[in-house]
Amino acid sequence: MPQSLPDRCRARGSGGRRRESPPGVRGTFALASAALTVGDGGPLGSQVTAVIDAASVNTGNDQRDRHVRSAGFLDVENHPTIGFTSTEVRDFDGETFTLVGELTLHGVTRTVQLDSEFLGVVGDPSGVKRTGFSATTRISRAAFGVDIQLGFGAGNVVVADTIEIAIEIEFTSDGSEPR
Repeated sequence: MPQSLPDRCRARGSGGRRRESPPGVRGTFALASAALTVGDGGPLGSQVTAVIDAASVNTGNDQRDRHVRSAGFLDVENHPTIGFTSTEVRDFDGETFTLVGELTLHGVTRTVQLDSEFLGVVGDPSGVKRTGFSATTRISRAAFGVDIQLGFGAGNVVVADTIEIAIEIEFTSDGSEPR
């Protein structure tokens, strides 16, 4: 049973930094489309697809956002979207699970695992069912072809290779209960 469209997806980027440097930068992306299909086998047979507008990055700093969109980082002119398609749901205990899938970023596709949590289903006054999830993972930006090296001072790294991603997403359906 397809369920559709959350309107935002949040991603948190954490730059590799030394302890004495400021905390990492956080940003958000706009979700272009997403779908949750609950299979006949319930949660373990489910699939999620999501497409993110790479140009929508918003860190709260226009100059930094332009730099992240540039050819040195996301190269949104050549890679306008970031995509995810799940391939497996593992270890669902009614609340937490591992979501395995293919993440495409900067034109490179890699398998990732997201530590995920089912946040529940609620109905709103109009009869729409809202199903919430959160998920986190870490990726190597170099593994996705984003291999910019920036530094300042004596060996201080401005942008780390490891990027933390945190997602909060809500799917809506026409009132039929997700399985």
